[in-house]
Amino acid sequence: MNLHYKKYGADGPPLLVLHGLLGSRGNWHTLCRTTFRDVATTYAIDQRNHGRSPHTDRIDYPTMAADVRSFLSRHDLGAAALLGHSMGGKTAMQAALSYPERVDRLVVVDMAPRAYSPTHQDLLKALARIDPTAYDDRDAIDEALADDVPSWPIRQFLLKNLYYDGDQYSWQMNLEAIRAHYDDLLAPVAADGRTYDGPALFVRGGASGYVADADRDKIRALFPQARIETIEGAGHWVHADAPDALADLVTGFLASD
Repeated sequence: MNLHYKKYGADGPPLLVLHGLLGSRGNWHTLCRTTFRDVATTYAIDQRNHGRSPHTDRIDYPTMAADVRSFLSRHDLGAAALLGHSMGGKTAMQAALSYPERVDRLVVVDMAPRAYSPTHQDLLKALARIDPTAYDDRDAIDEALADDVPSWPIRQFLLKNLYYDGDQYSWQMNLEAIRAHYDDLLAPVAADGRTYDGPALFVRGGASGYVADADRDKIRALFPQARIETIEGAGHWVHADAPDALADLVTGFLASD
């Protein structure tokens, strides 16, 4: 799996940044360009079936963790710091548990290692109802999507998945595979009795319900060195709601002993 990526900076230890469900590497462009590149050689990655990375019938956390290991080997990176948000956070956790020798330190943004309830079905169905090839411009697709997704910010996030080849629009993500394996993306990480004993930072949004107080014990059981921080007022998209606060936490953690 040859994952698509964008590299930022050329100094410092490697940092891999992993986006969430229905996202892409571009979701992290601003922080990678303005902050992370100053403390690490940063690789923002499109996970399989997302962005410009290859489409495949498989999408689950053991497979995506193996993708991370393969990326590190392909680019001769040895061990690296991993930062993952939401789905990317579970990929990062799984990689740390499965291949701890390849993970120098771990940052997880607003995600716990447990199973989650299905909350994206309506969005996935709404996207599946839209055939982008039938539309002439992005605004028309936005208008059609608005019937099922009235929230403008959510629509703008989803529409970042549009690709125009000069002739017609299409969805970049592999919507069919994501829908078929949605249950796998809700599943907990597969610990199988393992722990990751390296440095770990878990950052949760204070206005998000993704990481509850009850999740702390499970996090520390799998990641004994975990430091858990809350950014008050931030929702699930912490990097969009509180970029400066998140940047301070991450850069301080990457620079720590």
